[in-house]
Amino acid sequence: MSNDAQQSYRDTVAASIADPAGFWGEAAGLVDWITPPRQVLDDSDPPFYRWFPDGRLNVCFNALDRHVVHGRADQTALVYDSPVTGTQRSYTYAQLLDLVARFGGVLRDLGVGKGDRVVIYMPMIPEAVVAMLACARIGAVHSVVFGGFAPAELAARIEDAEPTVVVSASCGIEPTRTIAYKPMLDEAIRRSAHKPEHCVIVQREQQTCELGERDLDWARVMHPDAAAPAACVPVAATDPLYVLYTSGTTGKPKGIVRDSGGYAVALRWSMTNLYGVRPGEAWLCGSDVGWVVGHSYIVYAPLLTGATTILFEGKPVGTPDAGTYWRLVDQYDAVAAFTAPTAIRAIKKQDPRAELVKEHDLSSLRTLFLAGERLDPDTWQWATDHLGVPVIDNWWQTETGWPIATNPVGLALFDIKPGSPTLPTVGYDVRVLDERGEEVAPGTEGAICIRLPLPPGTLPTLWRDDDRFVASYLSAHQGYYLTGDGGYVDEDGYLYVMGRTDDVLNVAGHRLSTGSLEEALAGHPSVAECAVIGVRDALKGQVPRALVVLKAGIDLDQAQTDALEAELVQRVRDEVGPVAALRQVDVVDALPKTRSGKILRKTMRQIADGQEAQVPSTIEDVGVLDALAPVLRAGSPS
Repeated sequence: MSNDAQQSYRDTVAASIADPAGFWGEAAGLVDWITPPRQVLDDSDPPFYRWFPDGRLNVCFNALDRHVVHGRADQTALVYDSPVTGTQRSYTYAQLLDLVARFGGVLRDLGVGKGDRVVIYMPMIPEAVVAMLACARIGAVHSVVFGGFAPAELAARIEDAEPTVVVSASCGIEPTRTIAYKPMLDEAIRRSAHKPEHCVIVQREQQTCELGERDLDWARVMHPDAAAPAACVPVAATDPLYVLYTSGTTGKPKGIVRDSGGYAVALRWSMTNLYGVRPGEAWLCGSDVGWVVGHSYIVYAPLLTGATTILFEGKPVGTPDAGTYWRLVDQYDAVAAFTAPTAIRAIKKQDPRAELVKEHDLSSLRTLFLAGERLDPDTWQWATDHLGVPVIDNWWQTETGWPIATNPVGLALFDIKPGSPTLPTVGYDVRVLDERGEEVAPGTEGAICIRLPLPPGTLPTLWRDDDRFVASYLSAHQGYYLTGDGGYVDEDGYLYVMGRTDDVLNVAGHRLSTGSLEEALAGHPSVAECAVIGVRDALKGQVPRALVVLKAGIDLDQAQTDALEAELVQRVRDEVGPVAALRQVDVVDALPKTRSGKILRKTMRQIADGQEAQVPSTIEDVGVLDALAPVLRAGSPS
């Protein structure tokens, strides 16, 4: 796009920070209000800011009813594609509205009212989306828990949210196994001090379950004669739409609160302006509704926009192969796709020459978006070379709900700098601060912070815990939200996110980000993915260790492996400098990750340091960590 468009966007960002009430007051016109807000921002009680405090709306109405009213009744709203079950279904806006209104009636008849909580513990099936929107319809607060979470973690969330009803399914389906959900749900309820009054269970034909006294069969309660459809219940813009739990440093999960009005406005604005997706277009987001990306960009943003959202039950590889995303884009004419860098690395490892890309017509695809972890330049280059469309990094958090920084393709496509998610987004006054809370010069690494107030759609607080909200995010630097990530801003204003601040290495007084070392390693033609951790060293405080996974088809004997490891050590020395002090590289079969694709660097570091490792409940495959533990314990570099 033109330089004029780029300057216009920079001016828009500046205006949104200088006059947030003016900018977001105009953006509020993108949604339908029952009572339009007269006040845009209530800043009378910092650090607790409230957006559109006197406005009233219903988010479900904005996601479904208004599109039906305004001519999109027969447009496809939701596509369900499940290669693990061989199922494909689509729902028009009118059909999805009918299901949501009926399940809203079910919840209402089970005693769920405005402000009551509903825990949703489900696989990637349409009923999960229906349940979320039904809660929004009747003013209830949903809390989605990733399907397959262990009973202890599910129990902690049930106990904290105190749901009236839990909605679940008999099982979830992975590429190589079926996971029974009902026994885990029963055990979680047994452990929880709070007992939900009812559980509604979707019986899946792949594995059904026995129902107990509190359990109800989804198919039975959703019979057309079973419950009258629910109407939309007006809620305050500041009322919670959902609570989404994220891991906390104390072991107790943090309940991220998402308000209704600010979230609806921010997501509707972002879908077209940041992601470039317009009403009527199809969009693929390869996440899970258990994560924030699934909430924001599988369910709410596309439906608030009037787009078609693709709900995918499968994996980027293995269901059936590394071409499944490209098949989805081809089959449904998706104009944009969103996934994690880990997914692209997995695809690259299985199909390094992108032969499967060539088997599909990707002419509809305009953009690939990647987020959830740092996008290394090598992965960016592979996707760029083989897809032939802009590959856009975007950086945000569960807490923010939508991007802090990205390349705003709907408004202006800026030059892409590999390793950077480009510019801070509207409403986010991003500053890089040193330990004293002073802003650092361009190119200097520090703590990435956001000056308050945060824009609409971000967390106003934690569920029933204002004190923890302040202590966790707002106490480090007065007037700033601490992201927990480190990085820097360059001379052009581009932001570089180099990793969590606890992933910053302090080697003999020199601060080094794991991201810079990983970038050097990932650029080697044999490396599929890598992770660098800092381990204790008596002399230097910390020294880095690297673990690398090789691309598919590369089979080395021990001598060749030793030679490659030495070559990688030299590569880091050449590209980062001898101050990096990397002397140990281990070639491993796989890296331990969470289900959302984040590499467990902290857990690996704890094992390497001989500490008791904190293994998060979100780990994808504990066997990978078990296999890696002996390597990690094999001694620090000399």
